[in-house]
Amino acid sequence: MSEHTHTIVGPKVYVSILFALLAGTALTVWASFVDLGVWNPVIALAIATTKAMLVVLYFMHVRYSTKLTKLAIAAGIFLLLTLISMTLADYVSRAWGSW
Repeated sequence: MSEHTHTIVGPKVYVSILFALLAGTALTVWASFVDLGVWNPVIALAIATTKAMLVVLYFMHVRYSTKLTKLAIAAGIFLLLTLISMTLADYVSRAWGSW
């Protein structure tokens, strides 16, 4: 049985991630008051994705995990993107208002 080493993360990393998440929240609030037209949802989703990535990588310790854990997360993201793309393909291919 192989011995797994644990990475010890210092408080400076957690504090910097906290400030990055707070900055992302402030950026989200600021972006909600700016009229960017069709880009508002794109900007909001980009900020939310970045914040979620920080939480998963650092607070869930995925950054320091094994390759198998990273592969499982990548497979989950791939499945999510596949389901979203299939849903959007169905939505776009419907003949709305033709009845």
